[in-house]
Amino acid sequence: MKKISTDKAPAAIGPYSQGVELSNLVFTSGQIPINPAVGKIEAEGIEAQAEQSCKNVQAVLEAAGLTMDNVVKTTCLLADMSDFAAFNKVYEKYFVSKPARSCFAVKALPAGALVEIEAIASK
Repeated sequence: MKKISTDKAPAAIGPYSQGVELSNLVFTSGQIPINPAVGKIEAEGIEAQAEQSCKNVQAVLEAAGLTMDNVVKTTCLLADMSDFAAFNKVYEKYFVSKPARSCFAVKALPAGALVEIEAIASK
């Protein structure tokens, strides 16, 4: 198992890696909308936070030599399911290959985030 790390995505805030590679698969950790340049959430609203979370997933994948087109499955967590439609408008711009997906509303996300996205990609 190879750890994936990049300064173009937020540093892990716990005992985990930004991503790992195993055989021909890459697993990203959940990416919340932290701006890696400043280390905190700056984006307000679901659209802006979804945009930053997608960029963070993209950065981890690029560090592994992959693109968003390599993604085969995502898991998306929303703080409020009423944001589902607005989230989808941003999500579809990044995940144009339409990978398999699960999307859940959760009670709370780290750092007060409105969204978290994790991905599984294939080489």
